[in-house]
Amino acid sequence: MSAPQLVDLAIIGSGSGNSLPDDRFAQTSIAIFEESIYGGTCLNVGCIPTKMFVYAADVAETIAAAGTYNLDAAPAAVRWPELVSRVFDRIDPISVGGKRYREQDCDNITVYSSHVVFDGRDAESDRYRLVTANGETVLATEVVIAAGARPQIPDVIAESGVRYYTNDDVMRLPELPGTMAILGSGYIASEFAHVFAGLGTQVSIIARGPSLLRKLDTELSTRFTEVVRAQWDVRLNTDIAAAQTLPGGGVRLTCRDGSHLDVDVLLVATGRTPNGDRLALETIGVDLTDDGRVPTDEHGRTAARGVWALGDVSSPYQLKHVANQEQRVVQANLLKGWDSDDLDRFAHQYVPAAVFTRPQVATVGLTQEQAVAAGYDVTVKVQAYGDVAYGWAMEDSDGFCKVIADRRTGLLLGVHIMGAQASSIIQPAIQAMSFGLGALDMARGQYWIHPALPEVLENALLGLELD
Repeated sequence: MSAPQLVDLAIIGSGSGNSLPDDRFAQTSIAIFEESIYGGTCLNVGCIPTKMFVYAADVAETIAAAGTYNLDAAPAAVRWPELVSRVFDRIDPISVGGKRYREQDCDNITVYSSHVVFDGRDAESDRYRLVTANGETVLATEVVIAAGARPQIPDVIAESGVRYYTNDDVMRLPELPGTMAILGSGYIASEFAHVFAGLGTQVSIIARGPSLLRKLDTELSTRFTEVVRAQWDVRLNTDIAAAQTLPGGGVRLTCRDGSHLDVDVLLVATGRTPNGDRLALETIGVDLTDDGRVPTDEHGRTAARGVWALGDVSSPYQLKHVANQEQRVVQANLLKGWDSDDLDRFAHQYVPAAVFTRPQVATVGLTQEQAVAAGYDVTVKVQAYGDVAYGWAMEDSDGFCKVIADRRTGLLLGVHIMGAQASSIIQPAIQAMSFGLGALDMARGQYWIHPALPEVLENALLGLELD
């Protein structure tokens, strides 16, 4: 057995963690551990490939709706294998190239393509002992846990023996399925429902709760669910009681309400579980939170001295833009030192999110329910897309922008948008909240291009009743 490798820094995970070593770490000996595809979730099975599929579905649905605008267009013919190739022929080389760069061009970095666990501290070197699945040992002075999260699979599905897919592999299906059941009601379920329904698959969503996207503002969640029920078969307040493989292939699902559903493909999108439970963190005195995260302070430090964490494995926000911000904070703090009195801090006050489904959804800040519960004197304005010029031109009857503010101070508390370009329209509100700009100053202190769609946000701001 070879002698353990001694390194200054070990990084578990190659998503945002891969961005930690830059030129400032050129004299730092580093080990990077990645058991899956190099580059992490966002690049390989998350944000980037999904949006390439989403945009294709957007185009297909735009063609399908051409008649609304007095245009005649043939239905989109989907060349699924070519679509899959277009996406992954661009993404796969990035993953391969990123790994090759670290392995071949970074003399101070060793990449281990293996799962790794902690095995306490090494008494002789006073470093953390990390052991790979291949039996290799690395002794590290500091460690950054950036191990991400994995799809959560309900026991009834995992134990049934049926073939199911997750976001990890559903985008590489060999052919476009005729029918699909999606188990789940959140971001991932809604985005993939749009992708496959938009491209011609008959989609059914099975949700345990009374609405989709139910963690968002109640009005937004309710209205979104109402709109998409015209596009998808949405089954609410039920769950899967049993699943079995059909003789000719496919899956039969039995719901707790007694109904049955036979589909070609089952997609499980019931949430994601942080990977901290797979790292033997108990050997270094780190306990997970009740929801499975690796707890950190605002600087990214865990309970174990010299061990940091960032991204989906530790953050309550499983969002790439949050992981990137946390990566920058931990990177700066590694250079400053564990005991520095000037450590950078995570910025989690106004975390935005978007759901790239149809209609698109974007949100930032408090929901109306949260704002009331927090004791604010709340003022709310809901502005319809169809009441501004561009929304009128689009014949939009579903989209809306909801703004929530403190009546006394005029400061925005939350903004929730459903409709076209929602993820872009919300950005001025994120900026205003982040820099303390009041709603009236935001509305009147700048020009808003007329008749552009962001006027829906402008008009919502002007409609607030402020003291």
